[in-house]
Amino acid sequence: MQIRTILPEEFEPARLLLAANDWGPRVADSEIFRTLLGRSQIALVAVEGTQVIGFLRAITDGMFNGYISMVVVDEGHRGRGVGTALVRAAVGDNREITWVLRAGRTGVSAFYEKLGFTPSEVAMERPGERR
Repeated sequence: MQIRTILPEEFEPARLLLAANDWGPRVADSEIFRTLLGRSQIALVAVEGTQVIGFLRAITDGMFNGYISMVVVDEGHRGRGVGTALVRAAVGDNREITWVLRAGRTGVSAFYEKLGFTPSEVAMERPGERR
């Protein structure tokens, strides 16, 4: 398995992986997804051979703050460290950066806690409308 920056020819396989894992309307349009990736500082894939088996998207200033927006691993590859490798590659070694995310899917909190994330008492959000 290799973790690396997504290539343009992998945009569609990554979008389809998200769609297959209930990411809904946010990934329904390939052009919107392409624009989303273009505006993200971090867009990584986990690949095995030529198959995209995982994807992560994040935004960050690279100094103090980062936000992990999307993480998905192909169902057949879960439990093998793919998600862990994606998150570790995204957050890197800079301990000055505070990384945040929304752990809204069932069962994901324990995954992120193993990677050093803790529930926050200070985070607030203004939710956007979902289409």
